[in-house]
Amino acid sequence: QVHLVESGGGSVEAGGSLRLSCLLSGYKYSEYCLGWFRQAPGKEREGVATIDSDGEINYADSVKGRFIISQNDAKNILYLQMNGLKAEDSAMYYCATPTGTPRCVYYNVAAFARWGQGTQVNVSS
Repeated sequence: QVHLVESGGGSVEAGGSLRLSCLLSGYKYSEYCLGWFRQAPGKEREGVATIDSDGEINYADSVKGRFIISQNDAKNILYLQMNGLKAEDSAMYYCATPTGTPRCVYYNVAAFARWGQGTQVNVSS
């Protein structure tokens, strides 16, 4: 059974940086599609970035050039380096992986069926 645990959230001033981590267990490398998502109060959950086993990475336009998704060499930790944070980046951040083999892109939110518990990011302006 896949288990995902996020950490690294916190409070930061606008322009600051945070690095989120997602510890993976029970995950098969052959099923490699991982993503970061976020949800602000009163808003729908939205995709932030995804990475697949071919190394293809996709970013939402709102974070492109500021956020970087990556993994450690053992492929059991997913990271999201967030730079140049803005107030509108404040949200609960989740890592997730889909079941099956859907297209691994950040906007395919409905395909991601396995989620962590989330880590809160607050950016003050």
